[in-house]
Amino acid sequence: MNALDQDEKATLLLVDDDEDFLNVLAVAMRKRGFSVTLADSAESAFERVKDDPPEFAVVDLKMSGNSGLVLVRQLAGLAAGTKIVVLTGYASIATAIEAIKLGATHYLAKPVDADEIVAAFEKKNGNADVELSSNPLSVNRLEWEHIQRVLAENDGNISATARSLNMHRRTLQRKLGKKPSANPAIGI
Repeated sequence: MNALDQDEKATLLLVDDDEDFLNVLAVAMRKRGFSVTLADSAESAFERVKDDPPEFAVVDLKMSGNSGLVLVRQLAGLAAGTKIVVLTGYASIATAIEAIKLGATHYLAKPVDADEIVAAFEKKNGNADVELSSNPLSVNRLEWEHIQRVLAENDGNISATARSLNMHRRTLQRKLGKKPSANPAIGI
C-alpha cells in the first residue's frame, strides 16, 4: 500500500552517516507523507526502533561501526513486514545478494532520489525485462566484486578478509576506500 494513501503516516527509518544527505532525504520523505526517524549509525538506529519497528527503512550500506547489512538483519528480525531499501555508493553484486538474503526489499546504488526510493518500496517483483549488459565486467570491477564477496563471507571483518585474500590489511583497506569501477546496467 502506498504510504500516501494511509490515514496515519507510515513510519520510516532513515539511516546514513552522511548528515547532509540524511537531512535532505528526510525533508523529501516527509513531503511524501512519511513520519521519519533519523539515525547516523546501525547501532543508534536499532536502539531507536527496537521497541516499535518501522514500516519502511532506508539503510546505508557502509557506515562506521556495524554495516547496513547487520541492521537489515536486525530490522527483518524485529518485523518481517518492514520494507527495507539498502542504499550504497559502493554497490556490488555480493552485497546486493546478501542484503536481499538478509531481508532487504530492494538495493539501490547512490545517487538516488526520493521518488526512486518510494518506487523501490512499492516494487513487489523483479523485472525479467531488465536490459542485460553486453559488456563483460572490467578487471577492476571483477576485483571489487571478489573482495566484496570475500568480505561478506567474513562478516565484514577486514583482517580475516585480508588473510583470506592473502593481502596486507592496509592494502585491502585502501582498495575498499576506493569506489568500484562503473558497471552500467548490472540489473540489481
